[in-house]
Amino acid sequence: MHSIAQYRAAFIDALDKSVTVKEPRNLYEPIDYILSLGGKRMRPVLTLLSAEIFGAHYNDAMQAAIAVEVFHNFSLVHDDIMDEAPLRRGNETVHEKWDLNTGILSGDAMLILAYQHFETYEPAVFRELAKLFSKTAIKVCEGQQWDVDFETRNDVSIEEYLKMIEYKTAVLVAAALKMGGIIAKTSEANCDAIYDFGRNLGLAFQLQDDYLDAFGNPETFGKQVGGDIIENKKTYLFLKAREFANGEDAQKLRDWFVSKPENPDKKVTSVKSIFERSGAADATLEAIKDYTFKAFDTLSRMDIADDKKAILRKFGEGLMQRQV
Repeated sequence: MHSIAQYRAAFIDALDKSVTVKEPRNLYEPIDYILSLGGKRMRPVLTLLSAEIFGAHYNDAMQAAIAVEVFHNFSLVHDDIMDEAPLRRGNETVHEKWDLNTGILSGDAMLILAYQHFETYEPAVFRELAKLFSKTAIKVCEGQQWDVDFETRNDVSIEEYLKMIEYKTAVLVAAALKMGGIIAKTSEANCDAIYDFGRNLGLAFQLQDDYLDAFGNPETFGKQVGGDIIENKKTYLFLKAREFANGEDAQKLRDWFVSKPENPDKKVTSVKSIFERSGAADATLEAIKDYTFKAFDTLSRMDIADDKKAILRKFGEGLMQRQV
């Protein structure tokens, strides 16, 4: 087994070699730009890690890992357009640096390019990867639509929100891990278990992202802190605050989330205070912990050595402590 740092370094090297800026440059330069901005590279690293967990060499999973990362960044380009986000990883978003049409078209091209990376695999493996990828991609789109729909709804439930983030975020983390199992040709039971591990870890990851959006350090978070509040996103923090807040705080929360004020900083500061006073912030941290431990519970179902289970557990514990 290799370290997370080694997987990440090998992946970045392979990704750099796979990206070619060619004509028309206004199609490919934005793709090179978004892929060069860095990020955690969590999903492709998990694909490489999973392949070795189940007995293959990580290089066998490299093309699938690239596909996962290209698809993930495609979704970010389009999400940023829909959210009118100015920053991604501390840099201008694609549609801000170029324009709206370029962001749409370059994102479309990335989706197609992602599929091409599966073409290197033998037919049986290709078929399983493509089936999983297509199922995952449509769920990500469904999750994004729910996310948009929730902005104008005042009756979103916790259950609906959790389903939305499962589709928008968690299923891609789960699929990234399962791809490693498919490439390693491990058992169906192992593939199912690693998928469930990733799904629960992905839920914890998105809840952590929601928390950091409000309470993260803007110098390390890389996105506009408070962006979800400004956009009236019905996050877990908001839903718990709505459940717990009383009196004046409850009314303030309702008032803030029916409009986009001219002074967004005031809104962010006020809403964050309500999140803390109501106990919503603490409830979100507890939910992050709960889903992480649900992920750990799946380890008992995997037919792998204990030291490999420990590696997966350590990765999950590291995510709970992240600040970016």
